[in-house]
Formats: sequence, structure tokens, C-alpha cells
Amino acid sequence: MRLRTLVLREIFERKSQLATSFLAILLGITVIVSIKNITVYSEKAVAREMDSLGANILVLPKSATLQNYYAADLQGDTIPEEYVGQLAMSSLQGLDNLSPKLSVPVDIQGRSFTLTGILPKSEFQAKAAWAGAGIFSRPEGCGAMPTLPFAKADKKTLVRQRVIDDLASDEALVGADVVSALSLKEGDRLTLLGQEFKVTAVLPQTGTVDDSRVFAHLHRVQELAGKGPVVNAIEIVGCCQEIAKGLVQKLNSLLPEAKVVTVTQIAESQIKMNHMMSRLSLIFLVIILFVGGAGIANYMYSNVFERRREIGTLMALGANSRLILRIFLLKALLLGLAGGVGGYLLGSLLAVAMGPQLAGVPVLPMPLLAIWAVLISVGLALAASFFPAWRAARLDPCATFQEI
Repeated sequence: MRLRTLVLREIFERKSQLATSFLAILLGITVIVSIKNITVYSEKAVAREMDSLGANILVLPKSATLQNYYAADLQGDTIPEEYVGQLAMSSLQGLDNLSPKLSVPVDIQGRSFTLTGILPKSEFQAKAAWAGAGIFSRPEGCGAMPTLPFAKADKKTLVRQRVIDDLASDEALVGADVVSALSLKEGDRLTLLGQEFKVTAVLPQTGTVDDSRVFAHLHRVQELAGKGPVVNAIEIVGCCQEIAKGLVQKLNSLLPEAKVVTVTQIAESQIKMNHMMSRLSLIFLVIILFVGGAGIANYMYSNVFERRREIGTLMALGANSRLILRIFLLKALLLGLAGGVGGYLLGSLLAVAMGPQLAGVPVLPMPLLAIWAVLISVGLALAASFFPAWRAARLDPCATFQEI
């Protein structure tokens, strides 16, 4: 009789016990796959939300106080602009965008506003040492969807990304409150610190201090204010996964003469969510290992005990210990394979159906999880079945024929 025939007959000999063990693996893998699937897409959704919030790390002068995170650059203290170069040329991962800023107060038509100098992307590209530093792209693994290509971005992307492609020395971007107060529009002329600027873009309303600002080229603002090559702050859009791995501490080590702060509430929102979902997935993995493993082991032990006379008969007819071991392990392999494939399919369907309700995000199946589902279920089935199979292979044929 062929090995395949023996294995198939062995599988369907105790159908109720087989169904119970299969169900334990199936449900466990289903839960693990669905949670992991939803977790991955939730992390991507949170990362996209993080991107929309803009800068989440600030590099400030050591003496700076932080009463208001979003107005932290409105102070007299400065740091050298060369810090931007150190950041751009560093090997730190997770620095998506760098935006050095110098803010000075200005009076326009008897009203007080803030003139903020920014450095456009073209300035970064002009420096050979900074080119290719990867500071304008999301690092792999951060989870966010790709940002708008800079080749197609207009100046209004400053509101979200804090980066624009180019800005001439006589061009200015004007916040919504400034436009409302001075009745400005694109193409108008504006005099700031004795220099005439052309309004090239009107920024949309944000509800932040940016609405009362006028943005111009950093080096032009430095020249007009007589400040030299300094900035008040360097804004960084940092990858939250890298923040969780200690990006702020690395920045502090790189720039010991500066103060590096982050919006902890924003960073922690993703970190806590990721940790919670990871722990939940780990808990269910432990449960499936114990419950599923115990169920399979019990099924195999019962099967060996109840059928020891049949096993003894096979061995008396010439079957060696290796054949008996292979029969039971192949049975476990097929059980684990079926449970893994079925669990992946059900888990993916559950994630797709429940993802929008539980996490508020669309979820798609992840083929990579199929490999992990099969590896976990097959490994569990083989590990739980090995000792019972080993005991079956070591049965004494003579002892099995004794009356019990």
C-alpha cells in the first residue's frame, strides 16, 4: 500500500477529532492574519495623517522656550544655518523634509506681521554635497503613501510640506490673514524691510500662525534683516517609526549646541497604536500556539493510543519505524497546510470586510501574509505532532497485540 493512501486513510479515520484540531488552527490563523492585515493598513493611514500635519520635529536654539510649538521660531535667538548642511549630509534615516526658517517682525501699512525666510528645494539641489541626501522622500517602511512629485508641486504645498520648488529673491508667498487685512492678490507688489516683493502665491487658510506670515527667500531675509547666515528654527518632517527608534536622541547627539523637540502627542499617537496592535497580534499568536498546539497534540496522542494495535499490525507486516513516523508527520503537514491556507483566506476576507468599520481605512489582502500563515500553521502542526508520532514509531508490535 502506498504512503499516500495510508496518510489519507489515517486523516479521515477520526473525523470529529480531526475537525476540532483543524478548526483550532483555522480560527487562530484567521485572527492573526486579519489583525496583522488591518494593522499594516492602519499604520499607513496614520502615517498619511501625520504627513498632513506637517513638521513634527523642531531644531531650536538651546535657550529657546517652547510655549507654543507652532510659533517656536518667533524669538530673537538663532542657530547657524550650517546646521542644515550637517542634517542634509548626515546618515540619519527618517528626515523627510528640512525647512530652515528665519522670522523677523515687519510693519506693513501700520499693521504688524511676520516675515519668514525659507529655503526652497532648488537651493538644496544647487549644493552638490546635499544632492541625493534623500531628505525630500519618505523612507522605506514609514508607511505613508508617496507625496506629491516636486516637479508638479506649486507654491501652496508650503502649507503642508513646508517645501517649495523655487523662490526668487523678489518673490513672496502671503498668508490668508495678511491677504485679508491688506486686500492683496497674486501679482501685487509688497514692500518689506525696504525691498519690493511680488506676491506669487496666496496661501490657503490654515488656522495657524502661518496665516499672518509673509514667506520669502531665506537668504534675502537674512540680508535685509542684517542677521547673517543664521536661522531661528529648522523644521523637520520626521518619520514616526524612526522617531520611535530614537531619531530625536540622534539629532541631539548630532547637534549638541541646539535643542531638538517633537510634537510628542502626534508621534505617540502612532507609536501607541502600533504597539497596541502588535501586542494584540502577539497575544493571539501565543494563544494559537498553546490552544492549537495542545489540540493537535491531544488529537495525535488519542489517535496513537486508540490505534496502537493497527500500528502494531503495520509494523508486523514489515512497516519500519521511519514509515510510521512519516505517516503521522505527513498527516500533520497536510493538517497545518489546510489550516494555514484556509486561515489566510478567511482572515483576509475578515480584514477587508471589518477594516473600514474597526480602523476606518480600506484594507486589501496581503499575499506576504499567506506565506507566514502557512509557515506558522505547518510549523505548529509538525511541532505538536512530533512526539506522539515518535511514540507511535517506537511501539513494540508484540505488546500491541496483548489484550487490554
